[in-house]
Amino acid sequence: MIFLSGLPRTGSTLLTSILSQNPDIHAEGNSALCQLMWDIKVSCETNALEQLLANNRFNTKKDIISALPGIYYSNTTKPIVIDKCRSWTLPANLQLIKEFITDKPKIIVMVRPLKEIVKSYVYINQMNNINVNVNDLLSENSEPIMRSLYGVNFALKQDSNEFIFIKYKNLIEKPKETIKEVYDFCEIDSYDHQFTDIVNIHPENDSIYNMLGLHDVRPKIKYRKIDIKLSKEVEKRIDDLELDYGNIA
Repeated sequence: MIFLSGLPRTGSTLLTSILSQNPDIHAEGNSALCQLMWDIKVSCETNALEQLLANNRFNTKKDIISALPGIYYSNTTKPIVIDKCRSWTLPANLQLIKEFITDKPKIIVMVRPLKEIVKSYVYINQMNNINVNVNDLLSENSEPIMRSLYGVNFALKQDSNEFIFIKYKNLIEKPKETIKEVYDFCEIDSYDHQFTDIVNIHPENDSIYNMLGLHDVRPKIKYRKIDIKLSKEVEKRIDDLELDYGNIA
């Protein structure tokens, strides 16, 4: 299992659509696996703790949580699964991976300038006739941006080979080279991917999010023109929050 995380609006759906061309790779939309593992862990340590201890079920928590990835992906026989969840870079969730899945994780982290992410969210909201308060997008510990930003910042500070950081710009402007970086990092045998007529074979039902078009993938890789103006106050807030990707090619 390989993990796909990072900031929103960074091309993760495009990346999974490309990787899914490989018949050995299963890469679908946003996964509930991390949340399910966390919920079971919390339940075993709180609500169900007395019953587990009273019946000497000291290994039940590990047995159940360790089994969840196999249960969640029981619908695929492909040897490589890429689990997509923005929360994987959060410290507690990284510990979930190491405790219950693998002690040597490979985590792809998608990044993009924060100003572009905010504008993209405003644009997609406008497409859905939703008025969004930009300040709410940047409020402390909020979803979908701020908790992800915290996780990416944590990952950037780790001196380990567990993470590869993929810039949105590189995925758009040089997809072939970027996919090769992903393959090399994940130690996957190379595959001849196509970068035209791209199809998302695992489309998400964006009506569930009340945000149609949120995970659309266009057949041709290109930038979307977004003409969104932000206030000087918001731009200042974004500049203060922006992460340093200076060491990333």
